[in-house]
Amino acid sequence: MPVWIDTHCHLDAGDFDADRVAMRARATAGGVAHCVLPAVGVFNFATVRQLAHEFGDSYALGIHPLLVRQAQDGDLALLDAELALRKSDPRLVAVGEIGLDYFVPELTQSPLRERQEYFYREQLLLARKHGLPVILHVRRSADRLLKHLRELAPEGGWRGIGHAFNGSSQQAGEFLKLGFKLGFGGAVTFEPALQLRRLAAELPLEALVMETDSPDIPPQWLYTTAAGRERGQAQGRNEPAELPRIAAVVAQLRGMAVHDLAVATTANALAALPALKGLLAC
Repeated sequence: MPVWIDTHCHLDAGDFDADRVAMRARATAGGVAHCVLPAVGVFNFATVRQLAHEFGDSYALGIHPLLVRQAQDGDLALLDAELALRKSDPRLVAVGEIGLDYFVPELTQSPLRERQEYFYREQLLLARKHGLPVILHVRRSADRLLKHLRELAPEGGWRGIGHAFNGSSQQAGEFLKLGFKLGFGGAVTFEPALQLRRLAAELPLEALVMETDSPDIPPQWLYTTAAGRERGQAQGRNEPAELPRIAAVVAQLRGMAVHDLAVATTANALAALPALKGLLAC
């Protein structure tokens, strides 16, 4: 059976409260050997760490751009302190989820646009200080993300993942030049997503990592339209067990064997988040 790494999933989400252990066991049974659990704010730092240890997974610590409205300036000091405290924890693999979001209209305007950038830059500096890769939230913000990455690049360059990447081929190339891998998940399963599917098919194989972003970004077979929801159809729940089926779509787009994609994307995840090497060897 192919072995997969889900490089981005929110196992702490309330959607999983009723069956979290069984949900994680389903993923394991399907070949998902490891999950990376990014935090989104100081309020869930402890939770993602505890779950990573409970399930033998890994975690990242950061403040999500969608949550900078609620975040306090002191949260950056708390993140710094937590990164220092957990420095010897082998399951801490990155700073994340951090980045910029220019999809939500409110976040594109002052003062939240500037506040996003402030939190993003400060967290890049913390990643540099603590020698950690970064997991980036990229939504209509690729060029601005790249600008700050270039300005703050550490000696030796960046490592990390552009999560749920959906930019242009040129933008993808710029992230790759800076040392990043690009995450592909449920969105690639929708046939109308022509640009995204083209990227999944044509990017160098060493660029790709797989993710679910569960419970968010469900694949096509779990998605219910607004009209369907009005008729009472339930939205399917995305979870890490969906990763092999999502990856099979990517393999088909690339015209390659699923097993070969699993081997390559696992190697890519280890390159993006080097601390995973010690965990998967256990």
